Amino acid sequence: MNAHTTITPFRIDIPQKALDDLEARLARTRWAAIPPGRDDRTDFSRGIPQPYLRELVEHWRDGFDWRAQEAALNAFPQLLTEIDGQTFHAVHVASPNPDATPLLLCHGWPGSFVEYRHLIPLLTEDFHVVVPSPPGFGFSTPLSSTGWEVGRTAEAYGEIMTRLGYDRFVAHGSDLGSGIVSQLASAHPERVIATHLACEQRLLGLVGVIFPMPDGLTPEEQSELAPLSAEAASERGYLEMQNHKPDTIGAALADSPVGQLAWIAEKFKTRGDRHPTPSDSVDRDDLLANVSLYWFTNSGESSAQFYYEAAHSGMPPAMGAPVPAGWVVFDAHPLVRRVMDPLQMIGRWTEFAEGGHFPALEAPELLARDIRDFVRSLG
Repeated sequence: MNAHTTITPFRIDIPQKALDDLEARLARTRWAAIPPGRDDRTDFSRGIPQPYLRELVEHWRDGFDWRAQEAALNAFPQLLTEIDGQTFHAVHVASPNPDATPLLLCHGWPGSFVEYRHLIPLLTEDFHVVVPSPPGFGFSTPLSSTGWEVGRTAEAYGEIMTRLGYDRFVAHGSDLGSGIVSQLASAHPERVIATHLACEQRLLGLVGVIFPMPDGLTPEEQSELAPLSAEAASERGYLEMQNHKPDTIGAALADSPVGQLAWIAEKFKTRGDRHPTPSDSVDRDDLLANVSLYWFTNSGESSAQFYYEAAHSGMPPAMGAPVPAGWVVFDAHPLVRRVMDPLQMIGRWTEFAEGGHFPALEAPELLARDIRDFVRSLG
């Protein structure tokens, strides 16, 4: 890491011309012809259905108040700092309790620091909360160079905590944030007090793809795993595009706000809890605030580049860091622990029937309670 350690306070201030441009682009949307039989707004079998997408676009154009969202997000103190030539954005909310534990929250894709907007106030009594954005995400743009993958990002996150004065801290993550957390704890167990990871049953679809297939699965367990793997396989199109062709999908995401909205909102359905539409899982304005952040920062393509760098880094997922670990599983399935913790080595394992891939938005009270209880259990 470089010796330049300046931390600059930051406030979101999207130029009005960017808002006007977004409104004009939404008004000029050229819609595809709706295929026969695709008029059900809850039918996501072929991707996001146009009737539902049109509802989101109409609200984004005529009902959504970005300035109100901007003001609410600016209630959280934010900063910019440069590491290895890359600008990093982070939220940093210090607890009124000076003895609070530093807590690093690591989001993934298609999330952002917006994902934690309802979680942060539930944690600050006990934690100094830090939420950085990975290179190419949100205000951690533009990308300064290639080579920003999980390991390098983990080192940068550790440097951010150092610059904020936190020598030791707890780290929580979900999605690719879990990989960053695990890598950071593996590389620096002397600094990471404990790791806390959130996931949901769709993680089972990555068994044999990213995570190893455990030995000794019974025929019954194999039969349960098969449809879950098939379901997840149908959702890996975005992963293959971002892992291998980010420039191609990036061109569409940079030019079309409706394309960016569809690309993200569909994942809030297939990864979220099992409601008819994403708007039934998370607040519609939270969803659109997250998508707006991707649009205004032009980070649809640059966040996809992170996937490419990670996929081509040759770095296997970090597993089993030598620090206390807690896992919380939303939309739980018994096979998750059987697959991810076959020897039951993880110290704390919690399962909830509700929630999904975005628990900080879907079930923030449950997630906050589990983080708090886990850290308190460490003594």
